[in-house]
Amino acid sequence: MSSCFHCNLPVPPGSHWQVTVDAVVQPMCCPGCAAVAQSIVDNGFSDYYRSREGFAATATQDGLIPPELKLYDLPYLQDDTGADASSADAIFLVDGIRCAACVWLIERRLARLPGVQAVNMNATTERLQVSWDRQRCKPSDILTSLREIGYIAYPYDPVRHGAQLDRARKTLFRQLFIAGLSMMQVMMYVLPTYMADAGSMDADIGSLMQWASLLLTLPALLYSAQPFFRGAWVNLKSRTLGMDVPVALGIGAAFIGSVVATVRGTGEVYFDSITMFIFLLLCSRYLELAARRKAASALNTLQHALPASAWAMPGYPDDRTLMLMAASQLREGDVILVRPGEAIAADGIILEGDSAVDLSLLTGESRALHRDVGARLPGGAVNATQPIVVRVTQAARDSTLSILVKLIERAGQGKPQLALWADRVAAWFVGALLLFALVVFCFWQWVDSSRAWPIAIAVLVVSCPCALSLATPTALAAATDRLVRRGILIVRPHVLETLHRATHIIFDKTGTLTAGKPVLRHLETLGGRSRDWCLQLAATLEKSSAHPLGLAIVAAADGVAGIVELAVDAVRHDAGRGLEATIDGLQYRLGSAAFVAELVGTAPTDLAPAEVTPVYLGSSNGWLARFDLADGLRTDARDVIRYFQASGRTVILLSGDQQTVTQTVADELGIATALGESLPDQKLAYVQALQRDGAIVAMVGDGINDAAVLSAADVSFAMGGGTALAQLHADCVLLSGVLASLSEVDVTAAQTLAVIRQNLWWATLYNVIAIPAAALGWLNPWMTGIGMSVSSAVVVLNALRLRRAVRLPVSTQDDGTAIRPLPVASAG
Repeated sequence: MSSCFHCNLPVPPGSHWQVTVDAVVQPMCCPGCAAVAQSIVDNGFSDYYRSREGFAATATQDGLIPPELKLYDLPYLQDDTGADASSADAIFLVDGIRCAACVWLIERRLARLPGVQAVNMNATTERLQVSWDRQRCKPSDILTSLREIGYIAYPYDPVRHGAQLDRARKTLFRQLFIAGLSMMQVMMYVLPTYMADAGSMDADIGSLMQWASLLLTLPALLYSAQPFFRGAWVNLKSRTLGMDVPVALGIGAAFIGSVVATVRGTGEVYFDSITMFIFLLLCSRYLELAARRKAASALNTLQHALPASAWAMPGYPDDRTLMLMAASQLREGDVILVRPGEAIAADGIILEGDSAVDLSLLTGESRALHRDVGARLPGGAVNATQPIVVRVTQAARDSTLSILVKLIERAGQGKPQLALWADRVAAWFVGALLLFALVVFCFWQWVDSSRAWPIAIAVLVVSCPCALSLATPTALAAATDRLVRRGILIVRPHVLETLHRATHIIFDKTGTLTAGKPVLRHLETLGGRSRDWCLQLAATLEKSSAHPLGLAIVAAADGVAGIVELAVDAVRHDAGRGLEATIDGLQYRLGSAAFVAELVGTAPTDLAPAEVTPVYLGSSNGWLARFDLADGLRTDARDVIRYFQASGRTVILLSGDQQTVTQTVADELGIATALGESLPDQKLAYVQALQRDGAIVAMVGDGINDAAVLSAADVSFAMGGGTALAQLHADCVLLSGVLASLSEVDVTAAQTLAVIRQNLWWATLYNVIAIPAAALGWLNPWMTGIGMSVSSAVVVLNALRLRRAVRLPVSTQDDGTAIRPLPVASAG
């Protein structure tokens, strides 16, 4: 008798259960083992069978854990993303999230699990982020604990998540359809009783219609209302009060009261109200599910943009044979071929070819940008036109897009203070509501017992803690989705709330208000030659140089019409000083004043201003020109400064550059306070001093050299860029590299907080008016069902308005960076 390949138990005679593992058909003892083994193979975990040291333990059907969870315990399948080697971090998908109480219950339960260090549940994306101690906890412990409180969870997989959302949508639609059908059929039987005058309908006919309504209500009650009863049962088992508790009590109480009245032949029946309430509430949930999918659309788009495979060229350059390999296996130094229309699997440098590259997913830049040999490409960019050969500089898991996806996933986990407040209020609200409904029932039982039951049901049904708990997270999710689509990544949950309250906006200079690279600010002719001729000659000399100052001169010449190259002979570079060459038999030099003076024979008489870097041009016949280069201001810098000044904020320039240079930039931009020559610790001390005086400080820097001050500020922003994403310490990243995005964040913050306040006011006002009205007997159960559904729908629809963005006009260069246009034409 053979043994089961999975658990090693004997295989019964005649068993037909088999699974193919690594191209070998293996016997299984039962359908359970076959299902587990097949799932292991289907999920790509066949290595489990090659590396295991024993066989799987047998278990009862009730105790089975999905195999993915047990496999996640294997050391080589866990990422060391925690604070140290003993910690691990993972993102899981949780099925069955309904309201803020679900989030509170999950976080509370896992926080008590030994070894769990941090828990964050995002109700909008249904993602759970957990950090744990490897020595005290395993992923299967976490997910088993979730199963015990009624939630099914799996290791995060974008394909599985998409399928899960699709299944949830289809199931909810079926429940909605059945509820709607039951409602219409019940209405057909109830309407005649409403229209008939007293005594005009025969008692037998009325009783028949009631029994027919009862039978037609059963499908809606037993199938469509399952989510409410299941959620209420989970809440009660875990001794918490969620939104489903009053809903389930209201539906159950109305149905029981109606059944009793139908059997007795006397009393009010509410079958029409029950089916209508179930239908309307499911409509609200269907709308909420659609809103959650839209709010998570930006992240889903990025997830699907991560390529699963790449065409590797292991023998490059001698052998150009292609080999298809998994993107996750790419390592630094590998060479890949990227065909037109394909996404680049990892960060790299172009070795061969030139093409247009679509960076819209990473930066929000809508135009495809030209890139040629030597250009760096971020992982996730799309090759638009020609095949290119790329050398990988970062593993796929460390590519720009992968890091961006991780940051976005982490961004949605935390909660700002407004959301935490709403969650606490909603949790207490349900408890207070149940107590209030009991008091109302007792009161009406004393005043008019015939009205006690329907009024208590109306109180339970009319309340809407759902609207209260959805008010903040739905608005934040919609705003975050809007900003991600515009190339703005919110990493911390408090960004919008804190920026809106900020009193001081502090800017770094280099790389923030300026482009971070030199541009030609002025050209001064020193001889008899024209400005264009001098620029032509200097650009020709610098064609072979990669120095930043030389590149700035070449770029300036590219923007001037009529520039042609000259024939250059015997180019010689003198490191740190300049270069010399011969043109038409005459020797020229381009570089520092001292270097050119050695050829000219005299010192220059016209000195450059202190805030620029001068590059001189001369020949053996004399001085020709001086090129003044400096870090160029961004074209949108002045507009951004004026925007914040107009909004009443204090704008400060804080830089490590020379005070004269810093003051010049401040004067040009209209900034009153400019502090130069500030070391990192001095910047930190300055920000902390402002905070001690009560200021709320927003810091804007390049994210590389300003880590300390960015972390210390109340809210911080960094200009994003390629692999530097992994080193950022900011709360928000302007991936587009456009400074005007900061103004857009502030506008979005104001709009988001306005929507949140509107939602909270609406939810509060609705409950303040509707609950007393129901308690006084002014509202029938069917009216309360409409009210509750409309209340939730209003909150969700109002929040979704934030997804519509007003595009700000921003001018950019070909590399996607906004830079002040070159003022060469006005130089003299």
